[in-house]
Amino acid sequence: MFEDFAKRSHIITHNGKTFALYGTGDGIMRYVSDDGEVLRVGLEVKSKQTTYAKTSPYSMRNGAEEKHIKQCACYSIMYDVDYYVILYVNGARKAWSISAEDYEKNPDIAAFGVYFTDEMRAEVLDYFTSILDAVESGVPPLTDPDKWTFNDYKRTIALSLTDGEMDALKRKVAAIMRSGLPDWKKRGPAEALTDIERIRAEEDAKEAA
Repeated sequence: MFEDFAKRSHIITHNGKTFALYGTGDGIMRYVSDDGEVLRVGLEVKSKQTTYAKTSPYSMRNGAEEKHIKQCACYSIMYDVDYYVILYVNGARKAWSISAEDYEKNPDIAAFGVYFTDEMRAEVLDYFTSILDAVESGVPPLTDPDKWTFNDYKRTIALSLTDGEMDALKRKVAAIMRSGLPDWKKRGPAEALTDIERIRAEEDAKEAA
């Protein structure tokens, strides 16, 4: 099955919570081994297009991205598939004509095989149920500064943070800045904290006026 033929809403109960996993996997394939065993293998295709180096062996040295692995963990539950191929396809190119040596250094595809265990699936489901627990208790989790850019509720969240939560957020960002992460990974959390502090300061100034 491929694309829209794979669309599914899968009801699941985990940690006493019932919810649906809804999505559309890119495909399910059948692989026949040399001894005749038939394996169902999931396929997830991801595009890269910012630079030709995004699918280089160096850029992809750590394997498939964690968020894509977690996405496929959900699909592995929905489609009852243990094996998954995560394929990165790069739309950018170094040149229209390159040598075999250059192409080896900068291929336009990169594929990774992932075998999903029950522990890997449970980790993702635990996260989902923690969200439901937070909703029921009315106690939201601490804001993740690494996911601030595409957050649609920036102002509401920034103004709802308590002083204790702000202190915890500052400590988290400070730890990230002291870590060995590359600068581009530190930039997002630092900008998120700055943005939150700006929103809160503007609100304080408005109330003071």
